[in-house]
Parts: sequence; C-alpha cells; structure tokens
Amino acid sequence: MKSKIILGISALVSCVPFIYLLGNDSAPTKELLPKKEIAQREIVEDEEKPCVFMSLMGEQPIEGSSTVKTNSKFIETISKGELWLIEAQNSDGGWGAGSRNKQSERNPHAVSSDPATTAMSAMALYRCGHSMEKGEHKETLKKSVLFLLNEIEKNQNSPYITQIRGTQIQGKLGEHIDAILTLQFFNQLLPTLQNASIKARVKDGIQVCVDKIEKSMGDSGKVGSSGWAGVLQSSFANSSLEMAAKNEGIKVDKDKIQQAREYQKSNYNPESQSAKTEDGAGIMLYAVSSSVRNSAEEAKEVNQLFKKAKAEGKIERDAVLNEQNLERLGYSKEKAKSYDVANKVYNSAKVTAMKDDVLSGFGNNGGEEFLSFLQTGESMVVNHDDDWKKWYDNIGGRMMQIQNADGSWNGHHCITSPSFCTATCLMILSIENDIKNLQK
Repeated sequence: MKSKIILGISALVSCVPFIYLLGNDSAPTKELLPKKEIAQREIVEDEEKPCVFMSLMGEQPIEGSSTVKTNSKFIETISKGELWLIEAQNSDGGWGAGSRNKQSERNPHAVSSDPATTAMSAMALYRCGHSMEKGEHKETLKKSVLFLLNEIEKNQNSPYITQIRGTQIQGKLGEHIDAILTLQFFNQLLPTLQNASIKARVKDGIQVCVDKIEKSMGDSGKVGSSGWAGVLQSSFANSSLEMAAKNEGIKVDKDKIQQAREYQKSNYNPESQSAKTEDGAGIMLYAVSSSVRNSAEEAKEVNQLFKKAKAEGKIERDAVLNEQNLERLGYSKEKAKSYDVANKVYNSAKVTAMKDDVLSGFGNNGGEEFLSFLQTGESMVVNHDDDWKKWYDNIGGRMMQIQNADGSWNGHHCITSPSFCTATCLMILSIENDIKNLQK
C-alpha cells in the first residue's frame, strides 16, 4: 500500500495540468457543439506519449460494489448512458475518439469519426436493445452501419479498413483495431439484418476484415502493429475471428485462431498464477483478462465433451479433467494438452482477474481497464460459468459509481475518450442482453 501511495503522489505531482483536464469533473468543460459535418482527415501522428495519470481510486475494493446496483438506479444509469451516446454521434454516422496526442478533448463532436469507436458505440446500442430495423433510434444505427461499410469499401486494397491514422484507440491498442472491432460488431449484426442489400454488404465486409486481420498476424498468434496495450488488440482479434468462423460462408483460417489461443495461453501460468505482461504495458489486468477471454471458448468445448463422455460411460463419473484422461478418451497428445492448458488457464486466470490488486489495473478508470473488465465478464458467460453473476453485480456497481453526471464515462489515463469509454461501459452493463449470442 505504501509503495502505491508514493507512486501515486509522484504521478500526481508530475501531471497536474493533465489531471485538471481529465480527472477533475468539476473543472469547466466545453458544452457539446451542435452536430455538424466533420470532414474525415488524417490525424497527425507525433511521438507516442506514455500514460501519466494514476488514480488512487484503484485502492477501492471491488467486493461489495453490488450493493449499489439496485434495479431502478441500474435502469437509470443505462438510459442516461444511451442518450448521451446517441447525442454524441457525428453527422457522418460515426463516433470518434480523437487523436492520441489530444487526450484532453472531451467534446465528442470536436473529433473526427473513426471505425473503432463507431463499431464499439453501435455494438453497445445493439446490446442495449436498439436495432437498425425498428425502434426510435433505427436511423442512428443505420447511419453508423453505412459509415463502417463505406470505410471498408473505400479501402479494399489497404492493409487497414480506414485511412485515418493516429487515433487514440490505434495508439493504445494497435493499428488493426478498427478492423477487429468492426468485425466483432458485424458478426453480431449479420443475423439480425432484413435488408438483403445491406446484409450482402455486411457479409462482404466481414470477409474483408477477417482477411486483413489474418494478414496482420504472424505465426506467434499476435496481431501486428500493436499499441501500448497490444495484448488487448490480439485478444479482441481472436474472439472476433472465433465469432466470424460461426458465420455461414465466411472463410476463417482455423490455424490462425489456434495460434492466437496458444499465444494468449502462454501469457499466463496457472501454477504460479502469474502473467507475462510485456505485451500488456506491464499491467497484469490486461494480460490476465486477455488470457481468460481467449481460453473460454476452448475451455467450454472441452468441458462439454468431458461431461458428455461421463454421461455415455466412456470415463468414470468422478474422473478429473486433465491431459491424461483426455488421452484416455482418444484425443491426441497435442490436443489433450491444448484442452488441458485452456481449462487450467481459464479457471485460474478468471480468479486472478477478479482480485482487487489486479482489477486496479494502471490505477483506475482507463478505457483499457473497462475493456479488460468486459473481457473477463464475457469469458465467464461464454463458458456458462455461474461466477459471471457475482462479477456482473460487483463490476456493474463500480461502473454505476463512476458515471459522469451527464451520463457518459471517460478514462483518466490512456484511452480517455468519453465516446469509447461510454460504449464500453454500456457493453458491460447490458451484457445480460447478449448471453444467447455469446454462448453460441
């Protein structure tokens, strides 16, 4: 505790102006500008600047936050967040996070739209129950889908789906995050579409994103051109490819998925409950949440197969799921080991990911923390793990406590964008609405 306080004071002294702009909600901020067309432009890239703000709010324990999550306040929190996010949409149909070198900008209409923030925002509204097919805000979502489709179709021959470079999300997660988050959104969008023309365009867009992501991956299972917390980019890439592989007619390289799984598993040692954090900005939360999310699908698969084997009398009902027993069931040594490691990593990493000292991340309240919380929760839902309910109540309570008065959320370090952070927090709070899709 003492070392954390000293580190926190040092960080505070070194960045008073930055804290005034980002960490002090009582400081004067600009009113939202009227919606207007903001021409897409290349965002100037300067030298990457490290994160400098560490909030001592990270000392607040997560346990017990569930007491805040009353039903009436919970509904009010989500409603305020939805309304803020809808109003934050730019007239071109997108949402933007802005430049990684101007993180103090809190006005969502003062920044250009980018695909990563647009995909996350649209995905959040869908998870909250909105649709481009019907409802009050269908035009909002239709405009966002058309924005993403236009970006993809304009950049077929580029390594990226957009020419906008140097965004806050690219700088912190990686250069391919636009394709990754767009793929994740389109995977969920495709089955809901009724318009045949848009559905065909979305399906084509899915294949383009898959191809670009796969081309960026080396044999190590990592996505190239990673940012400050590149392990998160790679994690979202793998879960997006796993989802894409379930879409009819989409070609996904299964070897790439397995390489990505092995990379994420290699970042966590279940015996020592320790993580390699080199690709996660030195932050255990990012590495652990990525490991648990990317072992969830494989862990679910092997647990279902093992349970079935017991029911069919192929192995003793009290048999333990391990490498040796999987080989007894006829799995190759390589496959048995992969399944065994995935199960161990999942079960150990999910516990580690929910510890208070790990949950504090870089300090507190950065977009990377929110993304990590989301990954941990989704992994438990994917794996049919009832522990997700405890996670949901405690994390949900924490999210409710840190919502801004206007309905938004923002980060106090690294990913500070209120549009991106609000979308991610809404994704966390509305996860109950997406259980069926996550468990496909």
